[in-house]
Amino acid sequence: MNRKVSVAPMMDCTDRHERYFLRLISKNVLLYTEMIVDEAINRGNKKKLLEFNINEKPVALQLGGSSPKLLSEASKIGEDFGYDEINLNLGCPSKKVEKNKFGACLMKEPNLVADCLSKMQSTTNLPITIKTRIGYDNVEDYENFHNFISILKSTGVKTFIIHARKAMLGKFTPKQNLNIPPLKYDYVYRLKKDFPNEEIIINGGITTTNEINHHLKKTDGVMIGRAAYHTPYLLADIEREIFNNNQIPSRQNVIEQLIPYIKEEIKKGTRLNQIMRHTIGLFHGQTGASYWKKYLSENMCVRNADIKKIDHIMDKIKFNNVDTSVGQTA
Repeated sequence: MNRKVSVAPMMDCTDRHERYFLRLISKNVLLYTEMIVDEAINRGNKKKLLEFNINEKPVALQLGGSSPKLLSEASKIGEDFGYDEINLNLGCPSKKVEKNKFGACLMKEPNLVADCLSKMQSTTNLPITIKTRIGYDNVEDYENFHNFISILKSTGVKTFIIHARKAMLGKFTPKQNLNIPPLKYDYVYRLKKDFPNEEIIINGGITTTNEINHHLKKTDGVMIGRAAYHTPYLLADIEREIFNNNQIPSRQNVIEQLIPYIKEEIKKGTRLNQIMRHTIGLFHGQTGASYWKKYLSENMCVRNADIKKIDHIMDKIKFNNVDTSVGQTA
């Protein structure tokens, strides 16, 4: 599994439509699902929750939960659906998640997490990975973080994705938790030195290929989050500069390739806005970007969007001088 660069699991963002769209831009970046709760998978509509397009691969399934039994069962189901990796969420700081005992609050219970990881590994052949933070509330010393990772490592887990901020449980909103706690990249660099044989992936506030290259000198991989969602053509820069791939589709090519997918999805009952909302940032920094955002917001990102308008979208781009070149993101 190539985890050199990946796109973070993000609630209400990295659904299957977003992943299909991003895969049209990048062939090498590893993609993650939104977090899906283990109990929902075990007791809910598995097809609705887990089905994805084969063209999205490689794609990892992120699970939320704290029951070894439910997590192991959900992991096996994820394997049966064709996912390439199972990731356990130990980083989400929201009150709702904490109330249900999963996410960052599990950093308080490393032995329970270890039991979960051991059980998950016993039921699937897929790699089990974790995504966590460097601490929580007032527990933010490196030694505690090191000990937490050591306990998880003892289960045989080899890949650790680290959001280089602590989580403020019950005190900040999820949005505040993405910005207010300071980034401590040095914790992640130090972790890699202390665990040279483990795969250490860094995450948090990374927005450019220059930053990615810098972090790759000190870690095994980089996970990007909001930058990939708000400026998705950043993935084209990553293909070119990180993966040395110059076969990059233009922004126009991306939309042209997306249209057949949209039409097939509409036949299945998907609404147009469920797909097109992910493309608003495609032309970020380009001439005509404001027109693109305005047109989508008024015509394709509303609940009752008219599917017929998709047939004219390329004309809208052309006649309003939207820059569709393969140039770098601004």
